[in-house]
Formats: sequence, structure tokens, C-alpha cells
Amino acid sequence: MTGIMRNPLIGPGVAALVVFVGLMTDQGLGLILAVWLLAWGMNIWLSADGRGAVGRFLVPVLFGVTLLVLWEMAVRLYEISPVILPAPSAIWVRLISSTDVLWADFIQTIVKGAMSGYMMGCAAAFAVALAVDRSNFLQRGLLPVGNFIAALPIVGTAPILVMWYGFGWQSKAAVVVVMVFFPMLVNTVQGLKANEVMQRDLMRTYAASYWQTLFKLRLPAAMPFIFNGLKICTTLALIGAIVAEFFGSPTVGMGFRIKIEVGRLAMDMVWSSITVAALAGTGFYGLAALAERKLTFWHPSQR
Repeated sequence: MTGIMRNPLIGPGVAALVVFVGLMTDQGLGLILAVWLLAWGMNIWLSADGRGAVGRFLVPVLFGVTLLVLWEMAVRLYEISPVILPAPSAIWVRLISSTDVLWADFIQTIVKGAMSGYMMGCAAAFAVALAVDRSNFLQRGLLPVGNFIAALPIVGTAPILVMWYGFGWQSKAAVVVVMVFFPMLVNTVQGLKANEVMQRDLMRTYAASYWQTLFKLRLPAAMPFIFNGLKICTTLALIGAIVAEFFGSPTVGMGFRIKIEVGRLAMDMVWSSITVAALAGTGFYGLAALAERKLTFWHPSQR
């Protein structure tokens, strides 16, 4: 409770009153409020100045654990139906017992569909961005069309691409390419314009060619924008691959698994697939952020 006492928004008396009112109203609610306030106080104490890297690591961990504990308590105390909301412990048991199925779904959706489409879409967008940067015609004509296509709903484009490319992972990769291409294109084009006029004039005084200016000035200046596009596309790739499987896939894949298990009311399996997708997305985003930190260490945002 030390952290709560230091919190200007809530003192120990108010915290005790909240817990007491909760216990009088509903014993389960009182227990949930007590755990929540205790975890809140510990997080405030850990986030205080002077805790260093340990505190920065423990705060999000404690926050996530607290959410899981409160979730488990709410399901157990109020006997919520597993069809509506399964407990985290039940999801964990199902996840552990279904690792072979979830691994096959992971390979099909994440590795084959999302990753392949992500790499093809981002690489193609980067190449087109270089062409757009050199052509005023493409800049005026392609970018507005790109914005229009990017605004198309995935539930409308995914069935079309599934019909074109079949039920295999290729159609999922095609959906991912469409989803990541234009966000990556727009970010790269904006990044190539991020350098200043004085810097470009200096390169001209050195008689630098277009490619020398590109590699020595413009691409380094564009790296924060490029990585911003790469990080945005990590989540878009996962969403695109999973949603595309709702419109046709072989008997494997995260989207297929979620659709089938919802029909069977096996919500613990649905939540297990969601957990795997969330962990994969977090790791995917983390890799992009780590690469950004290593390659753009000179940028003020990384200092």
C-alpha cells in the first residue's frame, strides 16, 4: 500500500473505503478491488524514479499478470460460462494440450502467409517508392490510387484474391501484399523527402550522383520513416493472413481454426489461437523495433 499512499489521486483511506464498500456490496467484488489496488500500489512504487531497468521491466510484467489474475478471479467467483469467457487457466491447459495443432496453424498462417506476403509487399513497396521519388508523374498518379486501394475493406478484397489464387497460403500472402504495400509505400516516399535542401545542395557541391546522394544522405534520413512503415505492416500482415483464412483455406491455419472452433463453442481453443497470434505479433513487432534501434541509433528518437 506504500505506492497507493504516495499516489496523489488516491490515499490509503480512500483505498480502504473502496475495498470496504466492495466487500459490503459483493464479496467477490471486494476481493477483486483489493487485488487491483494492491497491484496498482506496487506498480506505482516500481515506476518511481531510481528503480532503473528492473523497474521498467517489472511494471509491464506486473500489469499483465494482474490482468490475468483479475480475469481468473472474475470467472471463478462469478461462475462465468466458458462459452462466454473461459478462464486463463483453462486457456493455458488447452494451449499446452494442443501444441501440435497450434504449431501447424502457426506455420501455415504466420510463416507461409503473413511472413511471405510481408516480405514481398514491403520489398515491392520500397522499389516502387524509389521509382515514385524519381518520377513526378508517378507521384501525382500512383499515390492517390494507392490511397484509394488502401481504403478498400479487407472483407471485400480477401474473397476475390482467394478465388484468384486458390485456398492455399498463396492467396493469404496476396492479401497481405495488398494490405502492407501502400502503407509501406507512403512511409518510404515521405522518408525520402525528409532531408533538408541545404543537405542536398551540399551533396551537389561534392558532385555526388543520384545514387551516391541516395545511399549516403537520403536513405539514412529516411530510415525512421521506413521502420515506421515496417512496424505498422507487422500487425497488418497478421490481420490480413488470419482474416483471409475465413474465406477459404485448407484444414489448417489460425483463421480456419478460429472459425471452426467458434462453431463448436470451444472457446478455450479460440482463445488459445488468439494467444498464439498475439505472441507472434508481439515478437514480430519486437524484431522490427530491435532492428530499428540497431540501425537508427543516431536518430534523436533512439537516444
